[in-house]
Amino acid sequence: MTGRHSLPGAARRELDFEALNSWHTDAWKGLRVAVFGLGKTGFSVADTLVELGAEVLVVTQQADDERAHLLEVIGARLVVDEQLVAPPAELLDFEPDLVVANPGFAPSHPLLRWAEGEARLPVWGDIELAWRLRDKVVRPGGTPADWITITGTNGKTTTTQLTATMLKASGLRAAPAGNIGIPVLDAIRDPQGFDVLVIELSSHQLHRINLHGPAGELHPFASVCLNIAEDHLEWHGSFEAYRAAKAKVYENTKVACVYNKGDEATMHMVEEAEVEEGARAIGFGLGVPGPSDFGVIEGILVDRAFLDERRDTALELTTVDELAAAGLAAPHVVANILAAAALARSYGVETGVIHEVLKDFRLDPHRIELVARSGDIVWVDDSKATNPHAADASLRAFDSVVWIAGGLLKGVEVDDLVAQHAARLRGAVLIGADRDALRAAFQAHAPEVPLFEVSSDEDDVMAAAVRFAASVAEAGDTVLLAPSAASFDQFADYGERGRRFAEAVTTHLSGDAK
Repeated sequence: MTGRHSLPGAARRELDFEALNSWHTDAWKGLRVAVFGLGKTGFSVADTLVELGAEVLVVTQQADDERAHLLEVIGARLVVDEQLVAPPAELLDFEPDLVVANPGFAPSHPLLRWAEGEARLPVWGDIELAWRLRDKVVRPGGTPADWITITGTNGKTTTTQLTATMLKASGLRAAPAGNIGIPVLDAIRDPQGFDVLVIELSSHQLHRINLHGPAGELHPFASVCLNIAEDHLEWHGSFEAYRAAKAKVYENTKVACVYNKGDEATMHMVEEAEVEEGARAIGFGLGVPGPSDFGVIEGILVDRAFLDERRDTALELTTVDELAAAGLAAPHVVANILAAAALARSYGVETGVIHEVLKDFRLDPHRIELVARSGDIVWVDDSKATNPHAADASLRAFDSVVWIAGGLLKGVEVDDLVAQHAARLRGAVLIGADRDALRAAFQAHAPEVPLFEVSSDEDDVMAAAVRFAASVAEAGDTVLLAPSAASFDQFADYGERGRRFAEAVTTHLSGDAK
């Protein structure tokens, strides 16, 4: 929806949304905005809009006491409706000019159907709002921070952290933001300002960008989709819709569209994207790179993209042996490192800086994290592997595995995953709500693999899972927690799931020692 918008009802008035294109315009004052959701992102939206002088009504199914109190302090109104199956009376009476929806609100949500259908309201996400307001703090010369945007089914957070760290080590003011945990609206309001923001974007956030005319269209400096596989189908409704959302990351890119040579779909996304004149396609992969690519030559990670002699020369970034010493040599981690290096090099970071950063960088907890070694058996926590694509990458890192899997599958299939890895499995332990689908996959594709199940009634899920795994594991095996599923059926989040696994392993091994 572009141009001017007429409100239905008695409060009908003309609004020019193209005028909402700067922090410094008065057009925000008096704007009535309904904010859907009150998580970390939703609060950042409400706080920002109140600061701009807008009237804000937050509508949510739940609100913690602290955020509810803070809304009252800043002067925003709050409506809590635990069901939220229809627009509350307070929302109808408010007659909003605009809706800003939290990423948790799926397109099929009744409130969004009302807003975009009956009420004919523009619905933005926090990313579009932040883009329009990015000039609150500018760099010398008067320009706002550049944006580097990162998405993918897996590897987003690691790549975002790495890229931001490389940029900062080069002397730039840079910060990770977005789906990584720091709302972009908080980053653009930092009084010190930044040279560049490295923004992790979920498919939910990407779904709502580049919809509302030139003022709201993102133009990232560089962008990447790391990979694409089935995930969040219950939110998007289909894999096609999920892919279309991910592909938006490349639209209007100025300098470098980075894509995965091992995932052909990402190359096609770049080919289909409308980008700015002069933007280059930069491939990354675990094989020998061509000109304009990043890759690996005889155990050396190299750049053949950002140098004049790229037809017959490559620049060394680091070696696989050095990465192994830092716990960074799993193939999917190496791919993320190459992607981050490509993004950083597109912004002018020197190869020596990248090499030094990789000496000290460590993965976040619960990402293929070593928990223990005991009797030639290795215990690894990859609780962050919340979908089949991530679990596939994790399983490929080890030769012989006792696999702990299960949780909420989010509407995706696991048959191919089980079939592909049956030969490397010493055994499997199933946990979580969606065990039926996993059990059926094993029966169909890996009937010879010893299979254990932890009942949902079990008081300590991970203690039971670890006991089962230990009963079948042999010397040389890796016991791997790579659930291929979300954690919310049994744990607060993937972090708690991983911590409980590590605690159960420690307790079990201590008992063995006694």
